[in-house]
Amino acid sequence: MKIQELADKMGLTIHTIRFYEKEGLLDDRHVRRESNNYRNYSEEAVERLKLVKNFQSIGCSLAELKEALQECDTNMSTNLQIIDWIRGKKKEIESKKEEYDQMLNTLNWMLECRTLLMTDSQQAQEMMKSWQAGSSD
Repeated sequence: MKIQELADKMGLTIHTIRFYEKEGLLDDRHVRRESNNYRNYSEEAVERLKLVKNFQSIGCSLAELKEALQECDTNMSTNLQIIDWIRGKKKEIESKKEEYDQMLNTLNWMLECRTLLMTDSQQAQEMMKSWQAGSSD
């Protein structure tokens, strides 16, 4: 299939597919050049891009993605190594979630305080003072 057909099928841009190819995520198992130098992608390319999207959906960096795909291709990792990697990735995401929860709590407080300013400025001022006192600890 041509690059535009693959892009449409996978919900990606042509630029993204070319980038993946340049980075080595797609290789000659996935794409061949025709005599006119057009790319011709195999069904394996579709499966590979699904795998790429799955790894991206769990927050993998390009370096992690390359490493994971290489391990999939060579089957060099043991099950225990893969389990350790999954646990590490899970811990990383849980840590980010805690950070985001703290950010949301702060934004909710700011919203409550600003909304209160419209109806009860004195209470809003007290909220701000208590927040400033708490943040100076």
